[in-house]
This record gives sequence, structure tokens and C-alpha cells, in this order.
Amino acid sequence: MKNPFLHESLTAKQLPAGLLGRRRFLGILSAAGLALQLGIPSFGAEEPAPLRIATFSCDITPSLGQPLIGCDPIETIEQPLLAKGLVLDDGARRYVLCAFDWCQASNSAHQMLRETIAAAAGSDVSRVAVQCVHQHNAPFVDMDAQKLLAAVGAEKLHISVKEWNAVNARLAEAVKRCLDHFQPVDRIGAGQAKVERVASSRRVPDEKGVIVPRMSRPKGDRIKLQALPEGFIDPYLKTITFARGDKPLVRLHYYATHPQTFYRDGRATSDFPGDARELLEKTENVFQIYFTGCGGDITVGKYNDGSKKSRDAFAERLLAGMKAAVAATAFSPIGPLRWRTYSMPLTYRSEPGHCEADYRKTLENSQTPDGVRMYNGACSLAAWQRREQPFELSSLEIGKVHLLHLPGEPMVAFQFYAQGLKPNAFVAVAGYGDGAPGYICPAAAYREGGYEPTDSLVTPASEKALKKAIDALLRMSP
Repeated sequence: MKNPFLHESLTAKQLPAGLLGRRRFLGILSAAGLALQLGIPSFGAEEPAPLRIATFSCDITPSLGQPLIGCDPIETIEQPLLAKGLVLDDGARRYVLCAFDWCQASNSAHQMLRETIAAAAGSDVSRVAVQCVHQHNAPFVDMDAQKLLAAVGAEKLHISVKEWNAVNARLAEAVKRCLDHFQPVDRIGAGQAKVERVASSRRVPDEKGVIVPRMSRPKGDRIKLQALPEGFIDPYLKTITFARGDKPLVRLHYYATHPQTFYRDGRATSDFPGDARELLEKTENVFQIYFTGCGGDITVGKYNDGSKKSRDAFAERLLAGMKAAVAATAFSPIGPLRWRTYSMPLTYRSEPGHCEADYRKTLENSQTPDGVRMYNGACSLAAWQRREQPFELSSLEIGKVHLLHLPGEPMVAFQFYAQGLKPNAFVAVAGYGDGAPGYICPAAAYREGGYEPTDSLVTPASEKALKKAIDALLRMSP
């Protein structure tokens, strides 16, 4: 039975032989009109157009005084926050992947980013994936939450509408400009390498077996948690390279960890992933994009003391992993391109502390600390109000390379699940799409306790829903 939640786009190379024969016949009988009636992409030539690629980069740093995560205003811009992405054109459709150097984009804000990019690229919103990198010295945007805050006179806690519109305008212009610079691409490469002494599990048991969160920068009595093992992580960084002949055109890197060494200090920065990404781009003269994987329960807490020295060390180790993955890359001719989307509903929590009344009470209490009022009040209420609206997930398959785009902050178990579905393929996972659900956890995590399931806005049933979506996006037969 056809899955009503799943939609798939195919290149001409993937059309069944009978339909290719039919196309020759349709060439005599007004091919374009009948092809549209049959739902078949229409091409002017018997062979499909070669795959082309273009890249864009846009400064998305808000102005000084605009709030970062935690509602603290930007006091200095240490380095620009960037939106970096690519547009793939197969002669019939365009597909866009974009990594956004912000902490989170949720609800209508995430949708607006996709719509902005789609319009600029001449594509459809269903063929655009936007994933935040999730640095914490960066803004958090949820325009539905912004409206709720404005209604109670607390709009200063959120980036302004004017600033948000300006960011989208710059992004649209950057995407439009890149369309003049398409290059043919005929090879795709995949490689991976271990990253040493960066990621560590945030879910570590203390001497009593209780899960204690090892945050990105342990303080006080939690410093002792740094002595505990790394825990359950994915140590591998995965790199995808699009190339023309022997010339690499763009590299995509995927690694699962919270990407911050310090935050809430008034600095806007893309942190150590931005440092490593831009240094490799400068060294190689090849466009680089970085995606954060399923890092919901992964931080740098074991190795971080919050200093500039720590940050530099993380950047060096991440860069070493990128270079090793590049060196390990094996290339093959560009295979068939498949883009799939899946509409995934989630069930939201409703118990005390996670219900509409409590979210609204937190929002309306002006004595509540700013960060709590913003996230536990406005953002949680905005998520609750959209609870009937499903999330759109997507995947891009080219030959044996599969790129998967997930919402929220999925825990690393989902990354391993996705990779396990295709043991003979190369699966790279990006989390932090639409951030509305917050943490997406395996059901067992709710029984174990800890930070992620306590903070999550959705129920343990989310594990089944997300795995069903991943399974469909990676395993559906054409």
C-alpha cells in the first residue's frame, strides 16, 4: 500500500523503461501536455540534463543589541554567523540544503526560511531542507513565540520582526546570486574519520547510577563528571564531496555534538565548528558546509573548561577529523537522485508542567527570569498550539549516499538507527530542522530520567514516530 505520508521525486534516469518508451511516443503526440497529465517530468531531450550545483553563503548575524539564546543582547560580533548551502539542479527540479549558524528556528520561522529559499531558488518548499548548526552564541527564532511575547509586552526577549525580515531578505539575495554560477557535477565522494576528544555523552550515571547531565561546560561539583568516560557517542565525522572530474566543488560535513564551548557572554560566534569549517575552506579553496547530527544528548563537556584554549583545541581536532575524512573519501559517478519527504505527526505532553495552562502562566509572569519566560513559556506554548501540525522530514539519495534531515534535537540513538538501516550505504544525518518539539528521545530515556526527557515537549511515542519516518525515507523502494 502506498504510504500517504511519503512523497518522492525522481530524476529522468529513474523512470521505468516502459515510461521512457512512452516518452518517445509522446514526442510525436505533444509530449509536454500528456506528460504533465501522467505526472511525468518533461524533458526536452532524450537524455536528462546533467546534474548541476551552485553554492551560496550569507551573513545572517543580527545587529548589535538583538538577543542571543538566553535573551542576552549581542555586545560584540566575534565572527559572522553564516547561512551556507547548495542548490542542485537536475534539469527538472531544484533541491536546496542549507546549514544555518543559529541555535534554533521553530514553527513558522523555520517554514519562512524554507519558503524564502524556495522562492529565490525557483524551487518548491518541499525540496528545501534548512538545518540549524545549533551554536549557543547565536539567536533562537520562533515568530509564533514572538507574537505571544509581544502580546504581554515582552517582545524584547526575541529577535525583532524587522531584523528577522532583514535576515530573510539577505538570504534570498544570496540564493538568487548563486543561480548565475551553476557548475556541472559528475562525481560524488564519501569518507569518514574519527574525531578525537571532542564529543562526550551528556547522559552519564553518577556513583548511584542516577543520570546526571554533563553539560557543555561543567561547573561546580559537576566538574567531577569530566573524569567519567565519553559514553555513548558517534565518534565519526562523515564528509560528502560533490566534484567535477578531479575537482572538488563542495564538501558537506556531519558530526554529532552540541557545538558550543561557552555562551551567554554577549558574543555572536559560530564557535569551533565555524572555526574549523572556514579554515578548511580557506586552506582547500573548496566550499565547506557543516551540519550538526543527532547531538541532542551529546556535548563537549568532558573536555571543555570554557576557555579560548579549549575552543581552539576543539577546532583543531574537528579540522583534523575533516581532513582525515577528506583523505578517506572514495568517489563514484553521480547516481540517480531521489528526494523524499515524509509528514510526521508527534504527540505532545500534557501533564502538569507540560501543559498549555502552565506554559501560559510562565509566559505571563513578568517576574519569571527572561530565559525561562522565553523558552518554557512562549516557545513551549507556541509548540503546543501547533501540535496538530505535522513536521516535514526529507532525505536526499544519490547512488549509495543518503542524506537525512530531521527536526528537533534528536538523541544520537536515532543516528545509529538510520545508519543501521543501510549498512552497505553511506548515511549522513543532520538534526536541528524545525526546533519546535525540542528533544526527541528514545522511550527508554523517559524511564531513565535526565535532562533531555525532562525538557522534551513530546511524549515517549515520538521514538516510534521518528523511526517510522526514518525507515520510510531511507528504505522505500522506488
